[in-house]
Amino acid sequence: MRREHEVDPEPARREPGTAREWEPGQAAREFPLYRLLDEDGALVGDPGEVTLPDEALLRLYRWMVLNRALDERMVTLQRQGRIGFYIGSIGEEATVIGTAAGMEETDWIFPCYREHGAALLRGMPLATFMCGLFGNAGDAMKGRQMPCHEAWRPGRYASISSPIATEIPHAVGAAWAARLKGEEMVSLTYFGEGATSAHDFHTGLNFAAVRKIPVVFVCRNNGWAISVPREKQTAAETIAQKAIGYGMRGERVDGNDLLAVHAATRRARARAAAGEGPTLVECVTYRVEGHSTSDDPRAYRPAALVEPWKRKDPVLRVKRLLGRKGLLDETADARLRDEVREEIQGALREAEAFPPKLPVASLFEDVYAEPLRQQREQLEELEAAISADPRVANPRHSDA
Repeated sequence: MRREHEVDPEPARREPGTAREWEPGQAAREFPLYRLLDEDGALVGDPGEVTLPDEALLRLYRWMVLNRALDERMVTLQRQGRIGFYIGSIGEEATVIGTAAGMEETDWIFPCYREHGAALLRGMPLATFMCGLFGNAGDAMKGRQMPCHEAWRPGRYASISSPIATEIPHAVGAAWAARLKGEEMVSLTYFGEGATSAHDFHTGLNFAAVRKIPVVFVCRNNGWAISVPREKQTAAETIAQKAIGYGMRGERVDGNDLLAVHAATRRARARAAAGEGPTLVECVTYRVEGHSTSDDPRAYRPAALVEPWKRKDPVLRVKRLLGRKGLLDETADARLRDEVREEIQGALREAEAFPPKLPVASLFEDVYAEPLRQQREQLEELEAAISADPRVANPRHSDA
């Protein structure tokens, strides 16, 4: 089965200045949807291409279940008014977990804003993640980012950046710097199909291809850029075919198939590490819920569009595979889900136990290795002003 595309080795055979002609459906033929599992969890691809042993498959299934349960619980917290905002990845877990697991520990991840599962997979404590949603004293970002914009340096998980596609040149720059330093590091960066309409997409992919910089570009093609459908983002039949214009490899993968996503990521990572340049991996998945807790998709998307994708649930697909392999039965699955719920509840209790506010001195941290004299003076002035404020001494003061 053909999965990849290389640039036409003989472009000179076409008349100079003429565009390549595409027939309807040609892109889908040249970039077929690579898959190893069907919706029932049955293996439909080459068994030799499966890159996940049984033990790893079980482990990643647990991460997918936790990712789903976490999203559902955090949405509930937002509806209760306990956190202000949340953006999840329900229906996209195989894309997030499969790609992150396909990289090496020495690689850096440059996320979009829907890859919390990748941060947890890289070792970010669940309670620390939740503290970022509360913005309390346990927040690793010290209140400088909005909720769901975590970073975890110990796991080489870079800070999320809200502006669309800006993480792409970050990933390229980091990988280029690593190569200049003689370090083997491949960057993995995520973005949605809407980001392919942004200039940073062009800048990042063009530069990476020219310099053969080791980057795995993962497009989470979930069908929607908030309320804008994919067909209004690009006239291209697939996202993967955009790789042709940049002279890099492109691959189109069933984003709800954990085995296919992991195998494609391993191939792309191996090529990058071998000096063969970057790969654009289009993971075709679907955003079954709203863009975030601030969005109501019923305003722009008929429910009938979502139902077919619910039957392609990536978590259920892996569960069925594990059942077929005799690695998981209903009793074991119920026990696993109970453990996950208790883990989330325990982390929530731990996160809520932190003081609700960070120390005022944190405003002046992480700017210089040692605070400058002006900063020390400003901190002293601020602390004096706070101490003299009657609202601090009497929280019920009329101006509070």
